[in-house]
Amino acid sequence: MKRCPWSGTEQIYIDYHDIEWGVPIYDSKDLFAKLILDGFQAGLSWITILKKRDNFYRAFNNFDLDSLNSNKDHLYYLL
Repeated sequence: MKRCPWSGTEQIYIDYHDIEWGVPIYDSKDLFAKLILDGFQAGLSWITILKKRDNFYRAFNNFDLDSLNSNKDHLYYLL
């Protein structure tokens, strides 16, 4: 498979390129996760976010909006 030059040599970046890059997202939970991850990416490299993605999913209750809404104190503390 031909890859974009930015995908580099790290497997996590290659997987992101091959599986996720350019694939439309329609699920609201997945869109919310992408929005949050993109926001945290500001000033960092995307590979840093990819490497910490599991931590973001744990911190944001798997990006479950109902869970986050019912646990606002946790989110306030997190931010």
